[in-house]
Amino acid sequence: MLVLVVDDEPQIRKLLHTGLSGYGYQVITAANGQEALTAVAQRQPNVVILDIALGGEPDGLAVCRRLREWSQVPIIMLSVRSGESTKVAALDAGADDYLTKPFGMEELRARIQAVLRRTAMEPASSPTAVIRSGALAIDLTNRRVTVNGEEVHFTPFEYDILRLLAAHPGQIMTHQTILAQVWGSDYRDMTHYIRIYVNQIRKKLGENPSANLRYILTEPGVGYRFVDPEYVDHDPIDRGRGDD
Repeated sequence: MLVLVVDDEPQIRKLLHTGLSGYGYQVITAANGQEALTAVAQRQPNVVILDIALGGEPDGLAVCRRLREWSQVPIIMLSVRSGESTKVAALDAGADDYLTKPFGMEELRARIQAVLRRTAMEPASSPTAVIRSGALAIDLTNRRVTVNGEEVHFTPFEYDILRLLAAHPGQIMTHQTILAQVWGSDYRDMTHYIRIYVNQIRKKLGENPSANLRYILTEPGVGYRFVDPEYVDHDPIDRGRGDD
């Protein structure tokens, strides 16, 4: 059972490493958010113990949100703040549980076992840190997009739309779903936002409809669908590329 401990304080990392190892867990550590993202992608731990107030960027909440873009690994957030708003922020970011410092090792062990029991009842899924489709590769850990091996710059909104579509290949994502997940529920009626950004994404991906090189198909009046360009000709419900 592999546990990843993420904390920017060396003494806390050492304490948790020693304590959890004593319970028989294999423990690896990370000192910042980027190390944590890389460790999850490369080592695929069974559970992550994540401090909410990591020094630098990304902080604990941002790490949790980014992990939830591509991984369902159980996450227990740690913080010295016990206020309700902090706990709500952690859970909204995708954490499975929340523990206030200071805490006892026995309580942490019990919470680890609890989240592992819950996830054991769910269908198993391995984190996919890179989405590949044709010449396109989306590195979810580093939010990096390449086409034919060349990095392409996407704005945060463009990246989030592309990542959302690519993470659900073949599935129609409605305008309302995209708006709610990228901008927030207050923007559900702003469908013109999506049209503008999708057009920019298509240009940056180098789509060429005449050569059947398309990644994003338009479902008129409904939303968009991500497809593998190698199979776009054989898609039985291809509605075309027209911008709605």
